[in-house]
Amino acid sequence: MIVITGATGHLGSRIVAEVLRRVPAAAVGVSVTDVAKATALQARGVRVRRGDFTDPATLADAFEGADQVLIVSAAIRGAAATGANIAAIDAATAAGAQRILYTSHQGASTDSLFPPMITHARTEEHLAATGIPHVALRNGFYSSTLRYYLDEAAATGRLALPADGPVSWTGHDDLAAAAAVLLTDGSVAASPTAPLTAPSTLDSAAVAAVASEVTGREVTRVVVDDEEWVRAAVSRGMPRAAAEFNLGMFRAARRGEFMVTDPTLETLIGRPAESVRTALRRMLAARP
Repeated sequence: MIVITGATGHLGSRIVAEVLRRVPAAAVGVSVTDVAKATALQARGVRVRRGDFTDPATLADAFEGADQVLIVSAAIRGAAATGANIAAIDAATAAGAQRILYTSHQGASTDSLFPPMITHARTEEHLAATGIPHVALRNGFYSSTLRYYLDEAAATGRLALPADGPVSWTGHDDLAAAAAVLLTDGSVAASPTAPLTAPSTLDSAAVAAVASEVTGREVTRVVVDDEEWVRAAVSRGMPRAAAEFNLGMFRAARRGEFMVTDPTLETLIGRPAESVRTALRRMLAARP
């Protein structure tokens, strides 16, 4: 049985859908924090069980009988994230999983300026130490992240953000398809994977240019001092800890941590990956 965690989330739900195109529903189980959100999967014949990384006792039942477990990294900020991911790996190991996959990041590094990359690197280290066949999926930065900044840019004509650098923005759908291939095709066993990214990068200046093109209104890229940006975010209601956390993404990007591109994603899914320009056009076109 293939067991997938986070199966009602943005990435996990897409992975489940892709896997169900390849194997019977009876061969798939999901681990979710709220089983009520997975009733549609249960109706299709998928095994649905509660599993919570912060309550490891629940994972023994969620992972029971699993041949493979795909662990979607915990959506937790701070030091607790590493512990939660490790708890899931240990539970999968204890359940007898013969192969464990983990959604890591192409920027995973213990010296990253963006804390989640440190979490991914430490989780990968723990996964490798289990000695169990495993795959760390080094996903590109989600292109959907840009949505958080597009509304204000389209409304004001200013994309006012800290200095950044090129990022290989990558779509959820493509990454989900790659994960499904890795889960269902036993001939693909690389660990960790090469970076799983879209074929091109964009920095904020390029994002502003695409936004101008799509909206028909000039969007100007404005570089804002780091602390000034944090203060402005806090004034708009963002908790300071969250603003400082998000600032880490820009600091890491301008150091070049997210600028890598690689053809492996397109090779795995057998088609061109969605470019970030296409993703931006779709996101902007969907605005009211």
